[in-house]
Amino acid sequence: MRFLVFIALAIAVISCTCAEIRYDFEDGTLQGWKVLEGEFGQLIGSREFQFNKRTERYTQDGKYYLTTLEQPGGKHPSDRYMGIIESPLVCLTSPKISVKVGGGAHEAVGFSVHLENGQALGFARGENDEIMRVRVLDLPEAVGKRVYFRIFDEHEGSWGHVTVDSVVCEGEELAEESRARFAARTLELSRRSESRVTLESLRKGIESIWRCFPGEYPGEALLSELSSLGKDDDLREFSLRALVRMNPVVNSAPILFVTRKQFRVDHHNTATMFQTGEINTRSYDTSGCLKQLDVKTGLVTSVFAPGSGCTVRDPEVSFDGKQVVFSMRRGADDDYHVYTYELSTGKLVQLTRAKGVSDIDPLWLPDGDIAFTSTREPKYCMCNRHIMGNLYRMGPDGSNILQIGKSTLHEGHSSLLPDGRILYDRWEYVDRNFGDAQGLWTCNPDGTNHAVFWGNNTTSPGGVIDARALSHPNRVIAVLSSCHDRPWGALGIIDRSIDVDGRDPVLHTWPEDFRKKITVEGQSFDSTVSLKIKYEDPYPLDDGLFLCSRQVGRGELMGLYYLDLHGNEVLIHVEAPGCYDPMPLRARTRPPVLATRRNFEHQKAKGLVYLQDVYVGTHMKGVERGSVKYLRVVESPEKRNWTWGGWQGQGEQAPGMNWHSFENKRILGTVPVESDGSAYFELPANTFVYYQALDASGRMVQSMRSGTYVQPDEAQGCIGCHESRTASAELIVARPKAMGRAPSKLDGWLGEPRLFSYQREVQPVFNAKCIKCHDYGKPAAKKLNLCGDRDIVFCASYVDLWALGYVKCVGGGPAAIQEAGSWGSKVSKLTQVLEAGHKDVVLTDEEWARLRTWIDINAPYYPVYESAYPDNPGGRSPVTRDELKRIKELSGVEVSLSWGKRQRSQLNFDRPELSAILSARPEHREELLTLIRQGRDRLKAVPRGDMDGFVPCAKERKRELKYAERLSIEHQVYEAIKSGKKCFDKE
Repeated sequence: MRFLVFIALAIAVISCTCAEIRYDFEDGTLQGWKVLEGEFGQLIGSREFQFNKRTERYTQDGKYYLTTLEQPGGKHPSDRYMGIIESPLVCLTSPKISVKVGGGAHEAVGFSVHLENGQALGFARGENDEIMRVRVLDLPEAVGKRVYFRIFDEHEGSWGHVTVDSVVCEGEELAEESRARFAARTLELSRRSESRVTLESLRKGIESIWRCFPGEYPGEALLSELSSLGKDDDLREFSLRALVRMNPVVNSAPILFVTRKQFRVDHHNTATMFQTGEINTRSYDTSGCLKQLDVKTGLVTSVFAPGSGCTVRDPEVSFDGKQVVFSMRRGADDDYHVYTYELSTGKLVQLTRAKGVSDIDPLWLPDGDIAFTSTREPKYCMCNRHIMGNLYRMGPDGSNILQIGKSTLHEGHSSLLPDGRILYDRWEYVDRNFGDAQGLWTCNPDGTNHAVFWGNNTTSPGGVIDARALSHPNRVIAVLSSCHDRPWGALGIIDRSIDVDGRDPVLHTWPEDFRKKITVEGQSFDSTVSLKIKYEDPYPLDDGLFLCSRQVGRGELMGLYYLDLHGNEVLIHVEAPGCYDPMPLRARTRPPVLATRRNFEHQKAKGLVYLQDVYVGTHMKGVERGSVKYLRVVESPEKRNWTWGGWQGQGEQAPGMNWHSFENKRILGTVPVESDGSAYFELPANTFVYYQALDASGRMVQSMRSGTYVQPDEAQGCIGCHESRTASAELIVARPKAMGRAPSKLDGWLGEPRLFSYQREVQPVFNAKCIKCHDYGKPAAKKLNLCGDRDIVFCASYVDLWALGYVKCVGGGPAAIQEAGSWGSKVSKLTQVLEAGHKDVVLTDEEWARLRTWIDINAPYYPVYESAYPDNPGGRSPVTRDELKRIKELSGVEVSLSWGKRQRSQLNFDRPELSAILSARPEHREELLTLIRQGRDRLKAVPRGDMDGFVPCAKERKRELKYAERLSIEHQVYEAIKSGKKCFDKE
């Protein structure tokens, strides 16, 4: 690692007082230590038990210790944090330094001792476990000299953290000298971070501008002045003058920007709305206004100041440069709404005003309408508890607010492509990991033709957001962000004509070395969290010059910056509490208006989907032509409710839904695939679906792991099964056979379409054919229990089939493309054993269909996200947290709420006396049995979501009423558009 040296000092022996110095953090503070680089979640830890071995105690002295692992709010520990923490200066009188250190053994993490000039004298590290061990460093060369201790964490992989306690030495802590040293270090780091320019980057930047503006830009004079500067000169003032204030691209119009505090840290980069009535509403604490900067003079003037406690965000200048549209919140009791502001008159018009919804990211459309992101269809992220938003559009007067995006999580940061399409970032996942499922997408302004642009299967960066187009038709600049961070990170220029995923299409990044972290492998979806300097709000001035907001090197403070492709990063302006959303305040080219390709019959009117050839595409390698006979159409519904209790699958399910993945499913039907690979069928509009290719036996060959939807009367087409989106379609020499007939109609699955329930659809097969042998108390159940008795979250058979490996499903698997036939009923142990012949078991065609279909749609369990026990463990358990804690005390067994332990069912709420946990400590059997019977009785009185008679809890019924109300309002919009009328928001 590279150590920063802030001043050259002669190291001499000095006299100092001899006393014990102990940093044990027992007052719950850093005891004078400072974070000098990076950022951390919760540096002072107080964990009692290890997080991997939960019955073994942590090994700190006392209660508190220092850690780079913990996250705030008791969230799951994370190795993503990186940075440097240093102690005050100490004058040593003894050579021995004792420290307790644990965590990683990697060379990039640990504890170290340094002379005042930065020279490292000794190191101590952990052993890739959670035990803090005493290390004693013997450093006679440090006696009588000033030293400091450093905790460094520059590794975000496995065991990329360090824990430290009880740093003990003899000597004297030097308070005044420490304050001076910290101030000097902070100033040096700030100056180094404020602007990044070199003599060479300045020369290239000046030459580039001069070539474009030979008559307007004094390039020759500036290069001459540059040649007189030395390598040690402060280049900040010169770079501001040469690259910004004298640059015709930048100084031809004022820069509009927003002032506000950085949003508080929350769950995901989408969590900045802090909507009233939602889980994080108390995190709203920003305040700010709209300003403009005269680039030539540096003069800043106010454009619109709404007052204390009000926040302006997401401004967008109209095409004629006369108006600004933005989102504003008038305090903690309000929510974000969309406004327009007329620059010449100061006229402010509120366009949206619905209560209990957030409207952000407004965008002028080519026809004068406005698109924006809104929570008007209230839904929550499947991997936690936070409100999400979709794309909407409305008239310039706020009329006829219409939903044009229907994905199951979040659609945001919309902008326009030169051809008139909307470019936006979209977070959604089907049968895949949540953390890297946020890429760039496009659609037409009427909501048709939603298609991936870039990054949907790229694991690092985990979030690709806030993109804007360059003049090149396939190039954009975007924020390369993380799943668990604010909406900032690195910046990248992406050319999707090269590919739609991976490193090759990313032509340039800020910082430059981030490009090497871009990958489609692994799960590095928080790779930008550790960046020492983060960027957001990129705005291209041309294809090589950009504005953005960026950390200036003083904590979270953001300034306005000028970037180019030569390595220059020049601070244009900074003021507290921070500067965001820079853009030129001038007229700009209006993209073409695209024709409307839909109607407004009603929300669920039919659209059409046609597939040219299912065998074409990156996902169908090795699939024999003629083997695919059907397409199954499966709906993945939105999540409308959440619980406090959760199940740890791929991420936290709240409530528990499935063993590993997040979604519930509804099979809408199957349609035929013709001999040439074509298909043609109807699809209900505004329904988020995915497709599965099936063989003649109805077994899945390949499955989408993202979703799609159509608008009423939209005709949506694709070339093949996940075809290369950068390749041209092969010449069609004959009309696809499916197009020569009427479109197929969806026919349901073993009856009408319904939410898939394991207990209703699958367990009856085991009840009829398996439990005479595979039930509690029978020898075969020791290997596999197939009874449907309910446990803490699921049931015995479901848990065993997953935990013991009888189903091979992708779960909430990786972002990487899965090869055809690599998972599903074709390769699962359960179906293979039955197909080979197992005892006298003979399944009917319908029973085979139930088992195979269940596995092929990723072996889900619950049909609904709603819960009867929202505050209890897993969001499903009939026993409370305290009762579960007592069960652990009595039995010595921790009932797992995570797939990772692969623990078989311990509790039985149908036949309590058969609960496996009763055998752990026979002396406590009766009290344990009483607790489990209480759970049984509660389920009889209040059935949960996998039982007949289930009714959601009162809070969730209230959310359902809100959802129905919003759906009714959307219906009114359809009716108004059909009849040529207007309807508006009501407060």
